[in-house]
Order: sequence, then C-alpha cells, then structure tokens
Amino acid sequence: MLLLALVAALTAGAGITHYANTTALVAFAFATGALAGLAWVVGYATEQVGEHFGPAVTGVLQSTLGNLPEFFVVIFALGAGEVVVAETSIIGSLFANALLVLGLVVVAGARQSGHNLMRFSTRLPNDTITLLMLASFVIVLLGISVTSTDHASHHVKAISIVGAIALLVTYIAWVIPYVRSDAGHGEAHTPTGSLALPVILLAIAGAGAAFVSDWFIAALTPTIDKLHISQAFAGIVIVAIAGNAVENVAGIMLAAKGQADLAISVVKNSVAQVAAFLYPALILVSLLFSTPLTFSLAPIYIGALLLSALAVWQISGDGEASAFEGVALIAIYVVLGVVTLYE
Repeated sequence: MLLLALVAALTAGAGITHYANTTALVAFAFATGALAGLAWVVGYATEQVGEHFGPAVTGVLQSTLGNLPEFFVVIFALGAGEVVVAETSIIGSLFANALLVLGLVVVAGARQSGHNLMRFSTRLPNDTITLLMLASFVIVLLGISVTSTDHASHHVKAISIVGAIALLVTYIAWVIPYVRSDAGHGEAHTPTGSLALPVILLAIAGAGAAFVSDWFIAALTPTIDKLHISQAFAGIVIVAIAGNAVENVAGIMLAAKGQADLAISVVKNSVAQVAAFLYPALILVSLLFSTPLTFSLAPIYIGALLLSALAVWQISGDGEASAFEGVALIAIYVVLGVVTLYE
C-alpha cells in the first residue's frame, strides 16, 4: 500500500507541476517517476490477475498492459510532432528489453542458481527471436532500399503498411497457440486473492498512464534543450527505461527468486510484443497523424537492431545463459546509449 500511495503522490505531483507551469526539469522528473510508478502498478495488478490464469496468459497479459505507457508516449509524441522521439521510443523499448533487462535478468538468475548458469525453456526465446528477426527483415530490407534509392524506396509508406499487417498476422498466428498452451500444461492453482481489485487498479493505471504520458511529452523537449541531450538519447534511453519499469523490476525479482522460466517469459514476451505487435500497430495508428511512422530507420539503428537480434539468439537460444553473457548484453546497451548521446 505504501508503494501505491507513492505512485499516487508522484502522479499528482506530475499533474500539479504540469498545470502550474513549473520549470521543465521538475515537471519532467515528476512525470518520469509517475510513468515508471504507473508501469509498476500495471505489473503488480497483472501479476494478481495472472493468479487466475496460467504462465503463458500471464506473460502475454503483463507485456501487453506493461507496454501501455510506451503506447501513449508514442501517440502523444506524434501528436506533438516529435517524430524522432516517437520512433526512437519504440526501438528503444526493443533495445532496453532485449539487451538491458534481459542482461540483468540473466545476471540475477545465473547468480541465484549457484552454478553461475541460468537455465530455462527454449520455446519462448526461440519464438521471440523468430518474431524479432521478421521485424528486422522488414526494417533491414527497407533500409537497403532507401539507401540504394531504388524504385521501392519511393513507396516507404506503402511497404511499411504491408509489413505492419504481415507482422501483426504473424504475431496473432503465434500468440493464440501460445496462450492456449496453458490449458494443457498449466498446473492446478487456486487464486489467493480477488479479481476485482487488480482489475480496478489496471483501469486506473491505464487512465493515469494516458494523462502522464501527455505531461511527459510536454516537458520532454524543453528538458532535452536544457540538458543538451539528443532526442535519440531521450527516446532510446530515458523513455525506454521509464516505460519498461515493469519488465525491469518483475523480471529481475523473478530471476533472483529462481523462477527462471517466468522471468524469461516476462522479458521475452515484451520483446515479441514490441517487435511484432506494438511497432506495427503504431505504424497503422500513426496514419491518422500528419507525419506517420514507417519502418525506415537511420542506418545506425538498423545495424544495431540486427546485431542485437543476433546477440540475443546466440545467448538465449540454447536455453541457458551465464552471468558473463548477461554482462555482455548490458555492455552492448551501454555502448548503444553512449552513441545515441552524441547523435
């Protein structure tokens, strides 16, 4: 209850600093804290709801609702004309989950095991890599087309729409059987709490995330100017870490408790959701705005995305990972963050 009260205070503070026209840095600090806090509330409530279902349903539900803050941030960024922030927030979420969060989870899980090696089921990691590689294929192919200025490069918007639909269809083809797998493999479990309270918390946190995201974007540009940081760094590092608070906290805690499969499920479900659901869905939604999103990214991010997908496949595809490999993933993210700082 104390943490819930703290989140409520941060959210109220974010609203007050926004409407009272306080300095941008103060408003941004409150909005960032509130955004991370609301993400935690979503994660907590989803975990309670998940007691009534199996691990597959819980993982998908947590990643879906955990991405609410990121969804709203991108929508309000597009509305404010901050296309770079919107674009880098999405791919930043991919990098944060696939590199930073997964790396921290692997380090925590490997240390907890006592053998410096974290072991987990290979199905979800390999399924996630398939979805991530499909998204990378669309992005890399489009990037090559744009760089070479061939005929297809004049139809980036149309190709992005087709790619978004293809990704969404593939995601649905994967997620339905994955969720249904709970029916055959889930363990008998009697829920210990009521379903009503977490559902109410989810509704409140979802509505709060919408308001806070608007305030966050309003304070973002003046804060960037004040701190002299790039929009790319803001999107890939600051927004991504704040928006992925659920996966940051939940995944690491589960790994530290020895629940390796569930910890990997939380992180990997989020990676799959961002790559094959959130990104393509936002591309379709962005058609309502004057400057829509596409899969056309700067070459540096195309390369980083492809190499990240290969690194994640190499480290998690065999169902085990050592602490050293977790550190390697974190190191990749740190280098990427430093590069975006100077963009």
